[in-house]
Amino acid sequence: MLIAEDDNINYLLFQKMMQHKNYDIIRAVNGQMAVEICLNNPSIDLVLMDIKMPIMDGFEAIEQIQPIRPNLPIIAQTAYSSSEDKAKIEFAGFTDYITKPLNRERLFELLEQYLDNKGDEI
Repeated sequence: MLIAEDDNINYLLFQKMMQHKNYDIIRAVNGQMAVEICLNNPSIDLVLMDIKMPIMDGFEAIEQIQPIRPNLPIIAQTAYSSSEDKAKIEFAGFTDYITKPLNRERLFELLEQYLDNKGDEI
């Protein structure tokens, strides 16, 4: 799993929430790094993509990742939760989204939906 998150506190919160889960986590601190990791690492099964990051934001990053990895679930993580923001996230092609501050139950629900059930599709 790739966590694209520039804020250390938010990243540490993700790590803390998932410490008892058996996920391999890679971190990208900006959108450009997230794109490079997704394109060069086919074992990435899911991306938690911060929208607001330096160098390249989440919207620019998903534009570059989707053509090459169209089936990769990319979940937007954002502090913005207006209906306009939700529509923009949906229009950009994100698989789903989670709002900050992070809700542990919602995070695990998303991970179960997009990661844990992957084997069931085979």
